[in-house]
Amino acid sequence: MARKMLTTASCFVKAVFRSTIFSHSWEILPGREISPRSFSLKYSVPPSAKYGGRHTVSMIPGDGVGPELMLQVQTVFRRACVPVDFEVVQTSSAACEEDFHSAIMSVRRNRVALKGHIETNHNLPPSHRSLNSLFRTTLDLYANVIHFKSLPGVRTRHGNIDILAIRENTEGEYSNLEYESVKGVIESLKIITEVRSLRIAEYAFQLAQEMGRRKVTAVHNANIMKLGDGLFLQCCREVASRYPQITMEDMVVDKATMQLVSQPQQFDVMVMPNLYGNVVNSICTGLVGGPGLVPCACYGPTYAMFETAAKQSGRDIANKNMANPTAMLLASCIMLDYLKLHCYATTIRTAVLTSLANKHVHTPDIGGQGTTLDVIKDIINHISGRGS
Repeated sequence: MARKMLTTASCFVKAVFRSTIFSHSWEILPGREISPRSFSLKYSVPPSAKYGGRHTVSMIPGDGVGPELMLQVQTVFRRACVPVDFEVVQTSSAACEEDFHSAIMSVRRNRVALKGHIETNHNLPPSHRSLNSLFRTTLDLYANVIHFKSLPGVRTRHGNIDILAIRENTEGEYSNLEYESVKGVIESLKIITEVRSLRIAEYAFQLAQEMGRRKVTAVHNANIMKLGDGLFLQCCREVASRYPQITMEDMVVDKATMQLVSQPQQFDVMVMPNLYGNVVNSICTGLVGGPGLVPCACYGPTYAMFETAAKQSGRDIANKNMANPTAMLLASCIMLDYLKLHCYATTIRTAVLTSLANKHVHTPDIGGQGTTLDVIKDIINHISGRGS
């Protein structure tokens, strides 16, 4: 039975990997030749251009700094003459159910979305679910993919970090199945299924193979959760047996988090269930410089959503001209590559990373005194060929 499910998952993932390429290159430094496909992932078929050769993308601003960063993305796209139109859907933590359904319909219509983070108020009733989680589960955006890499011009404790983190995005502890069995006793169900564990494991190993990576680390807690995490680990091992050229190791989440902050260079590709992936992604974001720097992509069989890796809205710095636009702009570049607009993606990504090497425009989150507008102006100058 397990073999049959493995074969099914393998065929499914290979089918959706065949069609297109998304590129997410960090190897862009000033003065170097640019390769737009130095990080490529074949995945689901992107929508074709619509009217006049232009694409339409759903834009979901979210909360905090999200709306102002989305405006900056639109500004940069206009200056770079990117053939993309945005359908803006105002969905935030204050949105009603109808607003959320409108956003879902927009993404289903356009099949691609650029999204800001939406806050989840833990003081609301248990019936209120995280809209971020609802987007992932409703659209089956099961693969959360983040490339953590040391960036030019950003000073961090560790250097030479180059980690691909793949997180299962639709089940685990975030299944939202909680109830009070008796007064004062809460039961929260963690759902791990063989089909979805095989699916994300196949995704991780296929990506590792496509990228020429040599090792995949499965992060788990099977020493305690022997059935749930044990099943996830078993699925990873079954898939690994079909990729003899890739070394698989498994690591308990406690040890993995400690090793990440002490020697992150040992990790190559990491694959994890939902909650552990969330924790590991937050640690890795901090390791390479913070929430304003790292983009994220979420993929499913039909839809794709691009956002920042850090799950925080930055409400405390909203509308203060202090937010770092790097992560959102790099997320938009991954989106452009997904749409096969590689030339535009390379132009913007090169400008963003070249600007990042200029410490005079660094925002406060990475130790500078620059503003959001300073960064955008510098990026536009590089796009226009006026950069230093």
